Amino acid sequence: MINRRSFISRSAALGAAVTFGLPALADQPDNQDTALPVKKIRVGLIGCGSVSGMYLPHLSKSPYAEVVSCCDRIVKRAETAASRYRIPNHYASIEAMLEGVPFDLLVNLTDMQEHGHLNRKALMAGRHVWSEKPMASSYAEAWSLLELARQKGLRIWGAPAVVTSPQFAFMSKALREGKIGRPAAAHATYGHTGPLWSSFFYEKNGGSMPDLGVYNLVTLTGIIGPARSVVAMTSIVTPVRNIDEKGEIRVEAEDNAMILLDHGNGVLSHVQCGFNYFDPHGHEGKGQERPSVSIVGTGGSMHLVGYDWAPGGVDLATVEKPEFERFAKDTEGYVWEQGASYICECMATGKEPLITAEHALHIVEVMEAARESQETGRRVYLKSTFRWPVV
Repeated sequence: MINRRSFISRSAALGAAVTFGLPALADQPDNQDTALPVKKIRVGLIGCGSVSGMYLPHLSKSPYAEVVSCCDRIVKRAETAASRYRIPNHYASIEAMLEGVPFDLLVNLTDMQEHGHLNRKALMAGRHVWSEKPMASSYAEAWSLLELARQKGLRIWGAPAVVTSPQFAFMSKALREGKIGRPAAAHATYGHTGPLWSSFFYEKNGGSMPDLGVYNLVTLTGIIGPARSVVAMTSIVTPVRNIDEKGEIRVEAEDNAMILLDHGNGVLSHVQCGFNYFDPHGHEGKGQERPSVSIVGTGGSMHLVGYDWAPGGVDLATVEKPEFERFAKDTEGYVWEQGASYICECMATGKEPLITAEHALHIVEVMEAARESQETGRRVYLKSTFRWPVV
């Protein structure tokens, strides 16, 4: 295993290697001349379940993306997606799709336990990868994907895309500009009563952390900085779930988590997530006005209204202006499902994404450390880091 200092130097080398080794991010026109055609990134999408119903409409409207193929082990779902979104090719396996019509970027929307090995197959076949969260089930597996991408001269990115919202940018810049003084602590929460359309959420390597807590973990580490150590407690509140396709199942993965992060320099944060949280706004979170992310410091505090994946603004109060004022009320088109479209735009135009594989890897390690802390009752120190500040 490598130490933190080695990780930083190797990650920097990896970033440089993949950036300069990626044809799609090099030698592209700036597209400012309307006479120049917009380069389209050819997309192959795997996993035509519920999440694809959000991704595909967004991708289909992107001037930088062309979905040329889709894939699902349930063939009917692939056929339906292909028909609905006018995708010319559909397949029943990733092997068939990788051998079929050429594409540039794999968009992986499968069950979270499948992400690691499918991402590896795509990289081995010379494709860049956008993976829904998490990019892999373990830190070791995720690190190996980054190493493979480097060796192949490819890129891999992982959801969520919360760092691309204007609310994230506002909070990040406010902190760096000293608007809240010296940062001291932060809290974030996300939960609902749990999905019932699939069992993978409750199986081994599932759970509320990689499904829900991951958003808050990306947001807080992205704003405050990489975590250095983790202390956590997790539990299973509802041991039996009634799943639509399977009936009753035993829950194996945590459905309730409390994660404490030490970011260094005295800054601590806390993430709370679970599948047992009643929310009157439901799974979609529509109309949510309460803050779900809060950061406090010696000179002020700021609170993200709504969820980081569906933000409605940022309330800020300072010593100089102690009455809360709402900023960044305009989402500027940001939606949680924009990640793959955003990456296509970056690949087509040569813009370096705010989203990085190193950040996604860091979050995988945080979640793995949380599980280890629950098992051992100890603080777990982290090895990974990422480029910070993000914005």
